[in-house]
Amino acid sequence: MDLIQRINQNFQDSINTKQMAADMLAQPLAKAAQMITQCLLSGGKVLSCGNGGSAGDAQHFSSEMLNRFEMERPGLPAIALTTDSSTLTSIANDYSYEQIFSKQVSALGQQGDILLAISTSGNSANVNRAVEAAHERDMMVIALSGKQGGDMAPLLSANDVEIRVPSDSTARIQEVHLLAIHCMCDLVDHQLLGQ
Repeated sequence: MDLIQRINQNFQDSINTKQMAADMLAQPLAKAAQMITQCLLSGGKVLSCGNGGSAGDAQHFSSEMLNRFEMERPGLPAIALTTDSSTLTSIANDYSYEQIFSKQVSALGQQGDILLAISTSGNSANVNRAVEAAHERDMMVIALSGKQGGDMAPLLSANDVEIRVPSDSTARIQEVHLLAIHCMCDLVDHQLLGQ
């Protein structure tokens, strides 16, 4: 396969995954956006976390909320738990890497807040610990995952929303996660500001 064919195959695989995900994820995405909107209207905030590319996605979501998405509006309260290197390294050093997000959720999360937990496999121990900590704080969870949902899936409660991408490819899952984040931001803006 030459380079151009490989590029075209990557595009086609991404398109196919997004088409499969569109039908499966429309309802969970709508519910997630409604949860976020209600949380914000009630004075709550969204905490987000993930590792690697998912850390980038957590930060991307937070920046779209705090600054703006596509419409001019006041900033909305969101915190990416992936950005404070002093906090992350002190928790990892003094306790364990598995607690880098859960300790922050326990300190910053309040009843009615939301945790956006991102893990392509659902098997990120530190993200799963954050889910447990969120439940201890009476927070709801929006889980962005893929593959078979991993260890995160059984941790979710009936009040949570799972947005599981129908793929085993990390790259394809991450591509849909970014689209899901943009969908949620668009729907939140639409609910808060209208057309």
